[in-house]
Amino acid sequence: MTSVPGFPGAVGLSQLQVYPWPAADDEHGGSPHMHLTCSECYVVVGGRGRLETLNDQGHTTTELHPGDVVWFTPGTIHRAVNDEDLRVIVVMQNSGLPEAGDAVMTFPPEYLSLDTYPDAASLLDSDGSPSPERARARRDLAVEGFTELKRQWRRGNRSAYEDFCAAAVRLVRPRLDTWEKTVNDGALADARTALRQIDALRRDDFGHLFDAEVSRIAQPRQQTLGMCGFLRAFHPTHRERPEG
Repeated sequence: MTSVPGFPGAVGLSQLQVYPWPAADDEHGGSPHMHLTCSECYVVVGGRGRLETLNDQGHTTTELHPGDVVWFTPGTIHRAVNDEDLRVIVVMQNSGLPEAGDAVMTFPPEYLSLDTYPDAASLLDSDGSPSPERARARRDLAVEGFTELKRQWRRGNRSAYEDFCAAAVRLVRPRLDTWEKTVNDGALADARTALRQIDALRRDDFGHLFDAEVSRIAQPRQQTLGMCGFLRAFHPTHRERPEG
């Protein structure tokens, strides 16, 4: 087993089983949130549900069925709604950034400061371990804030969404230098490698083809509590060489 740089294009890959827990609005699912620099893609592999979104274009709901592929760009507040055992493969831009804080949940405004957000977003129980109760509590708080954002949008008040975006930027600003390094070492490095290979091919230099390899990663054993549901994240820092 040896280390590898990452998935093609430096994406992130996770298995997601959307939370079945009911919320105050009688829907079942995860915490509404927004990414600031990462596009996200859902590949639906089982069950059925909906993707509820709000961005500068308005509020929409997209049905999710097995075989559907749906993606959304930074600035899209999204909520996965579980109608029946919804399971998806999540493909995330800029591998590592979602885990490094490129996601802000739609808490009410009083929780969107550097003083209040960390405690509200924490999964840790009183004994210091992650708990489903904490995941459910922060989900409920995010649904509360999202419900108000939708209400304000329907009333024609676009500033509520804009205010949330501004608050999200303030929350992530301390992490921006780390994010820049992640992109430089990941997606940008991959793109530069591809451009060097294209340049080499123009010169009939195909030496990089002799470095070709096949890698395999087993299904992750560890399940974690994500924003939208139970996660099994693939981490390509180690790979298995296939037998044959």
